[in-house]
Amino acid sequence: MKNKTNYQIQLDALIEVNKLRGITPSLFLHVCCAPCSSYVLEYLSRYFKITVFFFNPNIYPFEEYKKRKTELTRLIASMPFENPVKIEDCDYNSDVFFDKVKGLEHCAEGGERCFLCYELRLRATAAKAKEIKSDYFASTLSISPLKNAEKLNEIGTALEEEYGIRWLPNDFKKREGYKRSIELSKQYSLYRQDYCGCVFSQRQG
Repeated sequence: MKNKTNYQIQLDALIEVNKLRGITPSLFLHVCCAPCSSYVLEYLSRYFKITVFFFNPNIYPFEEYKKRKTELTRLIASMPFENPVKIEDCDYNSDVFFDKVKGLEHCAEGGERCFLCYELRLRATAAKAKEIKSDYFASTLSISPLKNAEKLNEIGTALEEEYGIRWLPNDFKKREGYKRSIELSKQYSLYRQDYCGCVFSQRQG
């Protein structure tokens, strides 16, 4: 059986190299919601200048999308950061999600439909990161116990080769990252949704 890659160790090594070089790189970070972002921003803002990218055309309905985006904006305005954290705005267009997963509407949560959703959001992140000349790109998605960190890093690595911008290896649930996100959610009174985001996860929840 193939041993699982420890992406946290890879991230530790990358951070140490940048510290030894005396640099604070830029990171273009896809985020899915405020609760998941809380720990990731607390952690990574010590080592990176971060631009947050709330690109989530999967979220349904639009009122839910607005609620999650508002909570994210409030969190970033409230949290103290060692290095700058700003938001890159984008439009909401659910059609791109429905087109991407067409034919997989009845797929079980956590399966192939979700993997295509990962790819959709990470591809947009990589493309925008290249456009603004960020040093790295990543996503907060791996903090969730319900998300496949192996698949996320596989997709991120492939997009690194395609777009020529470095993927930040990660599994943010490590070192009790998910537990810390729950603590921060309570501290900042964050809205915690009870489904991943899309209409299919809402129905299956």
